[in-house]
Amino acid sequence: MPPNRPPNGPPDLPPDLRPDGPVDLPGTSRRAFVAAASAASVAAALGIPASHASTSLSAPDLPATGAAIRRAIPNSGEEVPVIGMGSWITFNVGDSSRLRDARADVLKVFLERGSRVIDSSPMYGSSEDVIGYCLDKIGRRNELFGATKVWTPLDGHGVSQMAESRKLWGVEAFDLMQIHNLVNWEGHLDTLAADKAAGRMRYIGITTSHGSRHGEMERVIADQRIEAVQFTYNMIDRAAERRLLPMAAERGHAVVINRPFRRGELFRRFAKHPLPAWSAEIDCTGWAQFFLKFVVSHPAVTCAIPATSRVDHMVENMGALYGGLPDAALRARMSKYVESL
Repeated sequence: MPPNRPPNGPPDLPPDLRPDGPVDLPGTSRRAFVAAASAASVAAALGIPASHASTSLSAPDLPATGAAIRRAIPNSGEEVPVIGMGSWITFNVGDSSRLRDARADVLKVFLERGSRVIDSSPMYGSSEDVIGYCLDKIGRRNELFGATKVWTPLDGHGVSQMAESRKLWGVEAFDLMQIHNLVNWEGHLDTLAADKAAGRMRYIGITTSHGSRHGEMERVIADQRIEAVQFTYNMIDRAAERRLLPMAAERGHAVVINRPFRRGELFRRFAKHPLPAWSAEIDCTGWAQFFLKFVVSHPAVTCAIPATSRVDHMVENMGALYGGLPDAALRARMSKYVESL
């Protein structure tokens, strides 16, 4: 193990609730788990001598180098890193000092590796409070692109809910405020527009998840006040390619992608197989980067927000922020490879 690699403890969440990867073994990263299970075949596929497989395959643990990949928010030109961080389940750890400190370590690595887009919601239990705690501990609030949501059927409650979110995060304004899962979007749009005019947010967005309600989302994003949309897109859930992604591009909306790992299902289904040797062309050293680079290489996507509770997984995820991205031909090849497994 490299001397600067953080220790890998057992997961804090049941495997079926982990949004970021496969079942983990204590002391083992998901990358190491795959290498241990099929080191010889992985090494052969990458042209690496088997005797060097365990060290040669540890590139995600090395410091990030080069320029981080960024995308511009269409209506402003402001650039953000293409890999952000979600907080659903993973930061909902209540009052446990041990778990809060562990999440502060995750957030610290996230910022140190060059990203800044953090997404949360009042629906996520204690997540917003925990994010505020982490920022109190590590500082660097001024580096954030903070995104959260309003989640209530009542217009008036939305005002107080957004004020509470600002208090929990310890910020005076959010970069992006989103209407969560289309709940009362007609009523909340007026409230968000007023808050934006008052300087309490910079961009207005709307979200859905689970790959559902795309028809309603299509109707909503026609509203000129919408500047960002968030929905599910990954190597299995690709319905957004038909309408939502083209519409967002046409209308100049930023696109935030949730569930890029499909709550870890992609790892459970595919990580037992070796990465194709040609994935090195886009600097993939692990499946996390393979999955994420497919998502963020779509020209309409602004940022993906994988969630994780572990430092080693954050390091792997952040590897997708650097190196090359696939063109259309390589994206098709990636898709075909996954379909063949």
